[in-house]
Amino acid sequence: MKALVTGSNGTVGTVLCHRLARAGWGLVRWDRSEVPVDDYERMEAFVRRERPDVLFHLAAASQPARPDATAEESWRVNYEWTSELAWITRTLGVSFVFTSTVMVFTDAKPGPYTIASRPDAQHDYGMEKRRAEERVLDQNPQARVARLGWQIGHDLSGNQMAGWLAQRGNVRASARWIPACSFLEDTADALLWIAGARPGLYHVDSNEGWSFYDLACALQQRHEASWSIEPTWAWAYDQRLLEGRHTMPPLVERLPELRSRPRAKKG
Repeated sequence: MKALVTGSNGTVGTVLCHRLARAGWGLVRWDRSEVPVDDYERMEAFVRRERPDVLFHLAAASQPARPDATAEESWRVNYEWTSELAWITRTLGVSFVFTSTVMVFTDAKPGPYTIASRPDAQHDYGMEKRRAEERVLDQNPQARVARLGWQIGHDLSGNQMAGWLAQRGNVRASARWIPACSFLEDTADALLWIAGARPGLYHVDSNEGWSFYDLACALQQRHEASWSIEPTWAWAYDQRLLEGRHTMPPLVERLPELRSRPRAKKG
């Protein structure tokens, strides 16, 4: 089996590529400097030449050279490139897995969200991903769309929950927000499973009901960090993504420190 991966150097992409290599897959990483995302003919020729079994589209917008081009770049990557890849994979008979986000939902209608829940994001990144989901399934009915939550890594670096906490040090964490989240390795395994599953929409979430305060305290304990974690009750939001067709390892299995978390007390 051979995979073509966009966003291979990103938070999820790095771990997915390790998983693919370990499983014996052939791996091709999409280099935007070599294959521009706004040149359809070169994109199609590239995919046709590589002939992957699956194209995993994980890429996110990078920082453009001009500050005033941020919105344009974001739309091009999150929507236009995604749309073109959906059509190219349909034309060439390549399986397509597109990673979306829980941010297609807003807190106006708290979850937990099922596959039948209607996305309502009207602005910025969430709106672009919502529109991209619609376009992908219209352009390529055989595609798989996987909605992800906040990722959790095993160190304190990068664009993931533990890294975010470490960068801030002092955090006010809601004891009433239940975030969609999963450990990176479990997300990568889920994407591999989804690649072989039936076309359609999937949710990838390991949170069985832990609050952000619970998670922050457990990660603080694991890393023996000196963060200041202050519980708040100002924002009640169940963000979980429910999925009945495959089982994610529960967070407490990956983060047993959750069992000994301190009880949040109102000041």
